[in-house]
Amino acid sequence: MRIREIEEKDNQKMERIIKRSLESFNLDIPGTAYFDPQLSSLAQFYKEQKNAKYWVAVNEQDEVVGGVGIAPFGQKKGICELQKLYITPVAQGMGLSRELMRVAIDYAKRHYTQCYLETLKKLEAANALYSKLGFQQLEKALEGSEHNAMEVWYIKELS
Repeated sequence: MRIREIEEKDNQKMERIIKRSLESFNLDIPGTAYFDPQLSSLAQFYKEQKNAKYWVAVNEQDEVVGGVGIAPFGQKKGICELQKLYITPVAQGMGLSRELMRVAIDYAKRHYTQCYLETLKKLEAANALYSKLGFQQLEKALEGSEHNAMEVWYIKELS
C-alpha cells in the first residue's frame, strides 16, 4: 500500500467507500458525512481550503482503498479536524488506518496546535485507535460542529 494526496480521479471511489462504510453501520443518516455536500468532490474541496489535505491509500493496482483528511475546524484558530477516515473492508486489519492517521497528524502538526475528531460509540475499532494515538475524549462536541449525529468527540494536543 502507498499513501498519496487525493486526485480528482479518486473522488468517485472515495465517495463510494465512505457511503458503503456508513451504510454498513446503518449510519446513512442526516448528521453524518453521508450527506456532506462535498462528498463527490473531495479533491477540489480540500485543495480550496488553506492548510487542508486529503490522502488516499492505494494498493499495488493503484486502486483507492481508503482515505483521511485534515481541515481547519470552523473558525477556531489553531484547531484542525481529522475527517473522513474510511477504509474498504478488504483493506481493514492491516494497520492502514493507523498509517493514514500518522500522515494526517504529521501534516497537522505543521499547521495546528490541536486536532479534533468526531465519531460514534459503535465504531469501536476506530475509538480504540484514537485513544492509542493520544486523542483524549471530550464531554461534548466543540462549538461549531456540523455533524449532529456524532456522540463521541476527541481532541489531541499536537505540540
